[in-house]
Amino acid sequence: MADPLDLLLLRSFVAVIDCGSIQLAAARVGRSQSAVSMQIRRLEEDVGRPLFQREGRNLRPNPAGEDLLLHARRLLRLSDEALASLRRPEAAGVVRLGMPEDYAAHLLAPTLARFAREFPLAEIELTFDSSPALLRLGEAGKLDLALVTREPRQPFAVLRRERFVWAAAPDHGAWLRDPLPVALFEAGDIARRLAVEALQAADRRYRVVSSSHSLLGLIAVAQAGLAVVGLVESCLPPGLVRVGEAEGLPPLPVLDLSLVPGPGEPVLLAAHLAAFLRRELGRDGSVVL
Repeated sequence: MADPLDLLLLRSFVAVIDCGSIQLAAARVGRSQSAVSMQIRRLEEDVGRPLFQREGRNLRPNPAGEDLLLHARRLLRLSDEALASLRRPEAAGVVRLGMPEDYAAHLLAPTLARFAREFPLAEIELTFDSSPALLRLGEAGKLDLALVTREPRQPFAVLRRERFVWAAAPDHGAWLRDPLPVALFEAGDIARRLAVEALQAADRRYRVVSSSHSLLGLIAVAQAGLAVVGLVESCLPPGLVRVGEAEGLPPLPVLDLSLVPGPGEPVLLAAHLAAFLRRELGRDGSVVL
């Protein structure tokens, strides 16, 4: 009977594929680069064939590696769930988390992936909406946690700060037009109000060429060169660049992010998620102003 696959080797194997390099995978699994390289060689010896092809400095799985990856993820998930059911039986269930779409797109995706690895029995139900709408859902008991943009008058603790910037397609010069074409979230959104207030304070003429609840829709309008758009800088997508005072646009304020629990005593899983988000999002923390 063949020897079973070593889960430690499989974990490093998956990390190399996810990260694209030995160096980044080593940081994820907490081992040296040489140790991870040795683990990959051992795994290839165990399965009797190479698992990667090299593209410059990056590693990509070959067909055998892609086939093994499906099994490796399943085995690791089952192992993590088995251990979690014994070590953290209380960390099972559903937690309801709300956030604006732009934070979810880039800021929270890797963070929630890490939470899923640490709490494999947890299920997260996500709701995407504007910050005011999320606060109303939380007050109604429909969310356990909400990551929101904090208004100055609100008494929530600041979790981190994010730059709010103008963005545009670099080859179209939308910022040169008068009146300025802008793409904004729908009425009631904090980002929309802040962008309009900045334009009005600077006495800059503008016209709203697109109003949408969808982040992807606003980005598409800006990428087509039809407008400038206000975005969280960390969420700036390919095809758009930051524009600002050098291009004649007024500065935008820094956004304060807060994590707001729902009413009543939080369930234990929600408390785990809240502590995790405070640690992870607060680790690289505030922007440098």
